Amino acid sequence: MADSDRMLAVVADSTSPELARTLDLAGYAWKAVSSATEAADTEPDGGWAGVIVDATDDLDTAWTFLRTMRKQRSDATPSLVLVSGTQLSELEHRDDLFDDFCLAPFHPTELEARLRHLLSSEVEVQVADLVEYGELVLNLETYQASIVGRPLDMTYMEYELLKFLAQNPGKVFTREILLSRVWGYEYYGGARTVDVHVRRLRAKLGEEHAGLIQTVRSVGYRFGLSRWET
Repeated sequence: MADSDRMLAVVADSTSPELARTLDLAGYAWKAVSSATEAADTEPDGGWAGVIVDATDDLDTAWTFLRTMRKQRSDATPSLVLVSGTQLSELEHRDDLFDDFCLAPFHPTELEARLRHLLSSEVEVQVADLVEYGELVLNLETYQASIVGRPLDMTYMEYELLKFLAQNPGKVFTREILLSRVWGYEYYGGARTVDVHVRRLRAKLGEEHAGLIQTVRSVGYRFGLSRWET
């Protein structure tokens, strides 16, 4: 649940009833704003806890808002973009403008999980279950991951996908199976959702380790080195 002293800025021509209901039921304080200027003028004393930008109706305006926010602030406010399945390709090469994205229509449970991950500022140090594969380590308690000791800054669903793959090394999964097993319900984004998340994961793993997630042509993806590379 969000800190009661912090507030989310929701950027949309009109806030959808589904988004308002999800935020209210999850206990988040939020305020609708229509522009970067309004966001700056109405910013709470403690600053915005985060920004949700509904880009489903006007993607160009969303990019303009996020670009302006990044230029105006030395400390980037965590941002999540709501997009439709047909807009997924527009996310490429704009990773510097947002921290996470969620497909609309969204499942309330996923949006809440993404917000918790996006807004978490500190994590308790504790003994936790780990998933380890070579130099990759995932902490199942803190949702942290690292490769060769280097922390990986991932979204909630990127972490969930990497965790699932790392827990099943060597197995080949179709995109449809990954959607079912990782996202857990019929997902509106379709197979391209998996491709986008894999692309972002490979970039974050780095060139040396991107090959941990292999493309199996005409089938899907497999995690881990093949037997000829071990």
